[in-house]
Amino acid sequence: MDRIFAIANQKGGVGKTCTTVNLAACLGEMGKKVLVVDMDPQGNSSSSFGVNKNEVENTIYEVMLEECTLGEAIVKDVAQNVSLVPANVNLGAVEIEMAGQDKAHLILRKELDFVKEEYDYIFIDCPPAISLMTVNSMAAATGVIVPVQCEYLALEGLGQVIETINLVRSRMNPALDLSGILFTMYDSRTVLSNDVVDSVRNTVKYHTFETKIPRNVRLSEAPSYEVPITVYDPKCAGCEAYRNLAKEVEELFKD
Repeated sequence: MDRIFAIANQKGGVGKTCTTVNLAACLGEMGKKVLVVDMDPQGNSSSSFGVNKNEVENTIYEVMLEECTLGEAIVKDVAQNVSLVPANVNLGAVEIEMAGQDKAHLILRKELDFVKEEYDYIFIDCPPAISLMTVNSMAAATGVIVPVQCEYLALEGLGQVIETINLVRSRMNPALDLSGILFTMYDSRTVLSNDVVDSVRNTVKYHTFETKIPRNVRLSEAPSYEVPITVYDPKCAGCEAYRNLAKEVEELFKD
């Protein structure tokens, strides 16, 4: 079974990159081979693993323009059992450069076909927008994990991403599924956080993860040190939450 997950939500600041990086690192700790594909021109997943995104020879930009293979763009061992396809600001120009190109939305799927058997999990960090990069990610994935920040308007953003998933499923990837909704920036002490969780679970029919990612200063600090939370502070509450999520993902999507 392919375990290729797009981490997506059109809303920014909901924890997509934090989840991509730290879920990958926690599964790597468990002995799983993981590939992270950074599809966001901001390149935050790349920076969070300590990769100098402006110095590497090949990135996902070159892959999308078919100037190199995805395999040639992989940076190995950015964390324990984790490899990375980096991104940088050049990726922002891809949509213009690929305008009118036939089957441009299927390039990532085609490239992942050559390497997916080498990994137990592949996570694709999507940009906070409906774009060619997001569509490529969903066209290549078997599932989408949707981080939802525990705040008002959470359902609005969730509705938009569900619409996009349904569109991609109907037009280019019939196997695509919404694999799970992940609550992030959760504070059990507040009525708001609990109301958001209850509201989402009562409104949508999709799976919601039992694990909730708490508001945690150490999770916020780790990217500035260019390491995942498993390295920066392996004993903090945020790391424990992502370890629990990794166990939940492994149980849900085991062969």
